[in-house]
Amino acid sequence: MHPTYQAMNTTSFKHLTSIEFEEFCFDLLQKLGYFNVDWRKGTGLNTSPSDRGRDIVFQEERIDIDESKYFEKWFTDCKHHTKGVPPEALRNLLTWAEAERPDGVIFIVSNFLSNPAKDYIETYKKTNNPPFKIKVWERPMLEKLSRKKISLLRKYDLISGPIRSIKIILEAEEEYFDKIWYDRHQLMKTGGHLGKNTPKDIVEGALSAAKKVEKKYGKKNLGPYTDFEWGMINGKLSTLRWVLGDEWDMLDT
Repeated sequence: MHPTYQAMNTTSFKHLTSIEFEEFCFDLLQKLGYFNVDWRKGTGLNTSPSDRGRDIVFQEERIDIDESKYFEKWFTDCKHHTKGVPPEALRNLLTWAEAERPDGVIFIVSNFLSNPAKDYIETYKKTNNPPFKIKVWERPMLEKLSRKKISLLRKYDLISGPIRSIKIILEAEEEYFDKIWYDRHQLMKTGGHLGKNTPKDIVEGALSAAKKVEKKYGKKNLGPYTDFEWGMINGKLSTLRWVLGDEWDMLDT
């Protein structure tokens, strides 16, 4: 059984600097599948005049009902505050959005917007009727979006729970070894190669081993696989063996 991993807690971002939080947002957007994600960090300083009001620019693919595709441009402003983000911290991005007209803007907040800031956004929408969408991702949304991104959470020390044990890794390696061996065995069997110039005791041993694999995993869980599934299974075995010390692409069975 895999260990339980606990996602970010309520103080999870406090140990990050503002730059590290921006980098987390950049990595998260990439993990979520957005396109052309551009972190506009022009200097190593805590503030960068080169970002012109938006920390990250990315594109989101949209598909119409007629299946035609197009991309929307979004501006992102990352706000790493220990207290509620005030209204004045939002104005810079909205000003640049008015000038450059993206399809949308997102404020990604490590904590929460203050109530005055939330009121400011609602008033801004009613008064200006902006031609772009406005979204806010506060900490609960960040927790939801990154919950299954284990490698991302570990990179920024945002997750508690042990790394999987060697025992669990070995069990997984054995499972994918068995499944790949079984699939190759079936190909040899159906192709008429099992038995050709093969000693009888080896053939009987292979057939007996195949039955044990079927009993262990259930025959319905042993293929046939699509090309994609076959690639994933081989990739998993290769990765598990690499973690255990083998070279990459070690797929002998």
